[in-house]
Amino acid sequence: MTKSQEIAFDLREQILSGALAGGEALPSESRMMSEYGYSRETVRAGVRLLVDEGLVVTGQGQGKYVREGYPPVVWNWSTLESRSRHANAVEGQTAGDQWASAISEEGNAPRQDITVSIVEPPSHVRECLNISTDGLAVARKRVRFIDNRPYALADSYFPQELVVGTPLMEPRDVSAPGGILASVGLVQVKYVDEIAVRMPTRDEAVLLALPAATPVAEHTRTGYDADGRPLRCMVTILPGDRHKILYEVSTD
Repeated sequence: MTKSQEIAFDLREQILSGALAGGEALPSESRMMSEYGYSRETVRAGVRLLVDEGLVVTGQGQGKYVREGYPPVVWNWSTLESRSRHANAVEGQTAGDQWASAISEEGNAPRQDITVSIVEPPSHVRECLNISTDGLAVARKRVRFIDNRPYALADSYFPQELVVGTPLMEPRDVSAPGGILASVGLVQVKYVDEIAVRMPTRDEAVLLALPAATPVAEHTRTGYDADGRPLRCMVTILPGDRHKILYEVSTD
């Protein structure tokens, strides 16, 4: 074990044991130099190992702090967005938006920053929606907050010709019994989900305030009508430090 690894090992043990709590500043470089008997560069190298692991983050100025944990959110994607859940949504809890309803039911405060635009969709979305190479999509992009902390990105794409003139073009929370798509005669009867785990893009890291070494899950859900026509593709970016995805699968 090198000297820098020795420092990282000791600090890691303090963090995992709770001796150094989330949000707490690490000891100063001068103090660690005195305690470990190593040079400033060796101390810095040891701390950098923990920054690379995501256990330590850089605060304002040059301070280093123990990374604070986010209360985890558990998503049951087997039932989220189901028509029965829409029908049984509780009024006063953002009944039309199931994500906001679920967060409210847990006693937390949901918020979404929403933008709407007509775009050339990303290639994987174009493929999911069977949009031609010159076709456009309506994109509803949301940054989702829980108790004013960024938790997820959720971008929904629709073939332009299907939703022009509907409430989905409005840059705000919109809802309707059974869901907005169903309210305009576009009923999703099947979902196909894909999940990829990767490191975030720079823009995703900024929007979600992600510390270093935080992977994300990219969850893509495509909804189809009874004729197999794709109606919507939703791409959700879920930071690995604040989400758990749950599926219930029948053995039939």
